[in-house]
This record gives sequence, C-alpha cells and structure tokens, in this order.
Amino acid sequence: MSMEILTLLFFGSLLFFLLLGLPLAFVLGGISVIFLYFTWGPHAFYMVASRMWGSMNSFSLVAIPLFIYMAMLLERAGVARDLYHMMYVWWAGVRGGLAIGTVVICAIFGAMCGISGAAVVSMGTIALPHMLERGYDKEMALGAINAGGGWGILIPPSIIMILYSLITGVSIGKLFAAGIIPGLMLMVLVSLYIGIRCYLQPHLAPAMPEEERGGWRERLLALRAVVLPVVIVVMVLGSIFAGITTPTEAAAMGVLGALISAIVYRKISWSLLKESSVRTFKLTGMIMWILFAAHAFSTAYNAMGAQALIADLMSYIPGGPYGTLLFMMVVIFLLAMVLDPLGIMLITLPVFLPIVTAMGFDPIWFGILFIVMMEIGYMTPPFGFNLFYLKGVAPPSVTMGDIYRSVIPYTLVELFGLFLIVLFPAIALWLPSVLM
Repeated sequence: MSMEILTLLFFGSLLFFLLLGLPLAFVLGGISVIFLYFTWGPHAFYMVASRMWGSMNSFSLVAIPLFIYMAMLLERAGVARDLYHMMYVWWAGVRGGLAIGTVVICAIFGAMCGISGAAVVSMGTIALPHMLERGYDKEMALGAINAGGGWGILIPPSIIMILYSLITGVSIGKLFAAGIIPGLMLMVLVSLYIGIRCYLQPHLAPAMPEEERGGWRERLLALRAVVLPVVIVVMVLGSIFAGITTPTEAAAMGVLGALISAIVYRKISWSLLKESSVRTFKLTGMIMWILFAAHAFSTAYNAMGAQALIADLMSYIPGGPYGTLLFMMVVIFLLAMVLDPLGIMLITLPVFLPIVTAMGFDPIWFGILFIVMMEIGYMTPPFGFNLFYLKGVAPPSVTMGDIYRSVIPYTLVELFGLFLIVLFPAIALWLPSVLM
C-alpha cells in the first residue's frame, strides 16, 4: 500500500475516532498499535517501548507536576484577587483600563504558573463580573481574558516549552529566555489594541467615575500585591538564568514560592494542599498518558515512511523556505483548533523539525513560532481550551457564541505579533544569545 493511502487512512482514523468523542490517549495509542501491527508486525512494538522508556528517563519530566502544583496553589492562594485590586485602583480611570489591567495580570500569572488555565479561571472569576457590572462590552472583556490566558504557555516557565524541549532536544533554558520578549510584545500589542479601540469607541469600556478610583495612598498600598509574584518569578527564572538551578529544580523553587504565598495570604490548610495535590495528579496523569500515546503515534507514522512523504510534499510548496514555513504554521493552526497541544507537538514536530533545520532556521526560533500558534489554538473555536475554561466560570448571561465572537480581533492581533517574530527573528533570539 502506498504511503499516501496509508497517511489518509492513518489521519482519517484519528479524526473519525476523535469526532466520536473518544479520549485522545486511547485514540492515539490504539491507532498506532493497529497500524504498526499490519505494516511492520509485532516486533515494531519494541520501537514504541524504547521511545517511551527514553521519555520516562528524562529528568525534565519532573518539572511538569511541579509547575502544575505551583499553579494550583497560586490559583487558590488569593494572589490573583490582590493583583486585580492593584490594577483596578491604578487603571480604573482609563478607558479600557480594567481590560488592560486584566491583560497585564494574565502576563504576570504566565510568568508564575506555566499553564494557561490558571489565569483564565482566576480572571474569569474575578475580573469578568467587575468589567460587565461597570458597562464593559461583553466581547471586549471576554477576549482580553482569553488572549491573556494563553500567554501562560509562552511566557516562561512553560510546560509546553518543557515538552517541546523533550521532543526536540533543544535547551529548555534558551526556550525560556526566547519566550520573554515575544510574550511581553504580545501583551503590549493587545493592550494597544484595547486602548486604541476604546479611545475611538468609548462606550465599549468607559472609565470609572472619580469616586471609584481610589486615592494615591490606596494605590501605593496596593503595590504590595506585586511583591510576592516578583519574588516567585525571580526564584524561578532568576535561578535558571543565573545558572544556579536546572528548570526542574527551579520548578521546585516555584512550589516553595507558592507555598510561601499561601502562608502570607493565610490560605494554607490541609484541604488546600490536598485539593491542589489531587488536581495535580489528575492533570499530570492525563499529560503523561497523552505523551506516551503520542510517542506511539509519531513512531508508527515515522516507521511507515512519513519523513520521506512530508519532505516530498514540501518540495511542491511555492515560496521557498518561507512558503514552507507558512504551510507549517497553517497546518499547526488548523490542528490547534481540534487537537490537544501535546498531541499536535508529538504528531508534527518529528516531521517538521528536520525540515526546519535543513532550511537553516533556528529550532529555538521555530519553537517560539510553534508555541505562539499553540497559544492561538487555545483561544480559537471550536475546541480551544480557554473557551471552555472561560465558559465554566462566566456568568449565565455569557453564551458560547459571545465567547467565540470575542476572540476574532484578538486572534488577528496575535497573528500580527507572530508575523513580527517571523520578520524580526531577533525578537525571540536576542535574549537567549545574551543570557546563555
């Protein structure tokens, strides 16, 4: 059977069973077993076992449950509520100020947590009702939270970056450094979009009345809310960039910082620790099963001859290296609408990365482009994770249609940011070259 027909059957089976609603790990693993058996025979299973064993032996995997645990603790410690109050008293007098403040808080959460769900859930619970009560346009408020929440996987520490490093072999520290400036740039672009649009259309996000803004004393006292987040960021990223710790050890430092935050906010309790631990075990278990199943999937596809087929297809794409890069971004964008980011990484990276390297592109730079596309996938219909996180905590008046429509302008802003990173690679590569 030709490789083209095998590819159609392989991915057709994947989409068919996913549309039936079966779990991703079972679909990836089951299809891999069936195709490996009928194309290579039972001896091919040793290849899958070998790749899984290699992944299980990776010390970097330990960072995943630690960063998740840190996010779970911070989500419940009250840090987000104090940060929002600080942003409220400083930005309430500006048109769109609450939305801009929410975006900044999402960036701070991204620098503490490493996952997107924590910022979306926290801001959806705290900031969204405040903005709606104060006359903010529903779609403006929803889109700001959706866009900002995705930066948890771009602004380090990032679990997706750790997984990218495990799959590709690039330096986690360099990836972390490469994500800082693009993450801050996207924050500025989204804030500018909110500010400019609210200046032109004041009714979308009115400034708060003078009596609701708070005086200078309250503003200065509110700045205390920034102290603990800054300490946590310095403990995690500072220790990595200073060469004191590995990313895995820095994740443990982050957990310590989150525990200190819970103590300072007087939220520490056995129930908090137990609930955070159980949620961490559940999320880590899900990620590990998907990781192993996706390893089997990529092994099966590569064993059938995927590299040769993809390389041959790439030769027909017009536009040279950048045309090929555009094709990859479009494929990732479409997959991100319907698949889990981890599954996308393990399906596409083994195929794309050798081509990227052969074309002379930096794998760190491509990694940032890849992660920005994953971030956009988190906020785009029909199956973006942030859409459902937000729906789960939004008031009953917010419909799924409202959430879907809200992401359109923010997606365009993020795509513009992606274009700037493609046009000026130094946005992603300058800081790693300085720090590393």
